[in-house]
Amino acid sequence: MSSSLVDQLLDWYAVEARDLPWRLSRDPYAIWISEIMLQQTRVETVLHYYPRFLDHFPTLRALADAAIHDVLKAWEGLGYYRRAHNLHRSAAILIAEHGGQLPRTAAALRELPGIGPYTAGAIASIAFGQDESVLDGNIIRVISRWFCVEGDPAKADTQRRLLAQADAIRPLRQASAFNQAMMDLGARICLPRSPRCPACSVQAHCQAY
Repeated sequence: MSSSLVDQLLDWYAVEARDLPWRLSRDPYAIWISEIMLQQTRVETVLHYYPRFLDHFPTLRALADAAIHDVLKAWEGLGYYRRAHNLHRSAAILIAEHGGQLPRTAAALRELPGIGPYTAGAIASIAFGQDESVLDGNIIRVISRWFCVEGDPAKADTQRRLLAQADAIRPLRQASAFNQAMMDLGARICLPRSPRCPACSVQAHCQAY
């Protein structure tokens, strides 16, 4: 089941993937910026701020050298300003301790301010091709329905079971596409309310269907 499920999911994603500007870049810095912006903020909002922020701070060095006032000004309107402070602090750490490069592994990324398990896994898989599964709201919903995983998704035990399911079917060296495909399926098809099951290309594999 898992191989055909994943194959059909990736085939769907190859055609139906959302057109998002950060997906056009392989620059780890740009991907990091997008993932921090997407914390607790809707994609539609980030679409407006992401290119503007990169215009102001196109490189890690530019961000590290900037005054925090200028960083906060460029962030203005996105809210949760702690994220901007964490970006600025992290940029300084990366210049001073990592040769101006983002770490490639999720474990090392989690040492930076403002990066938790999801953000670390997303950056590691998308920017560096690491075999990391991730859990966001969309992916939690998709996996819960596919495999009828019960329990409160906010609880650690439930998250461990969800992550184990994702790990079990994640294709080797395709974590980036796999993770983003599940995100898009949850955002466009497997909706919280009134899911569009008839339009789902993997409905035959879904235990909740």
